[in-house]
Amino acid sequence: HMERAHVLGQASTREHVRVHWAMLKFYTRQGQPREVLGQVLRLVGASTATAAGWVPAGNTGGSDVSPSESLPIPRDLQSVIDSAHSKRDGEREGNK
Repeated sequence: HMERAHVLGQASTREHVRVHWAMLKFYTRQGQPREVLGQVLRLVGASTATAAGWVPAGNTGGSDVSPSESLPIPRDLQSVIDSAHSKRDGEREGNK
């Protein structure tokens, strides 16, 4: 669930950081040091790279995937992303 949330939220610095924070807490409770370290590094990256617009589409945010690797976005999640973009673009058009 958190990996899917990562795909959906990674374009927003706030949501991107929130999902990595949730992953960090989860893996800490699970006693998985490799994932904990990976999430600490990804928290730093999410808070800086996202704001700069550098986001590898479809990346699931886990330590088993390179932070720079783009992955295919599942169709159902792509529909949610497309819908959010349509709404945002419609709101922008209304402000012109």
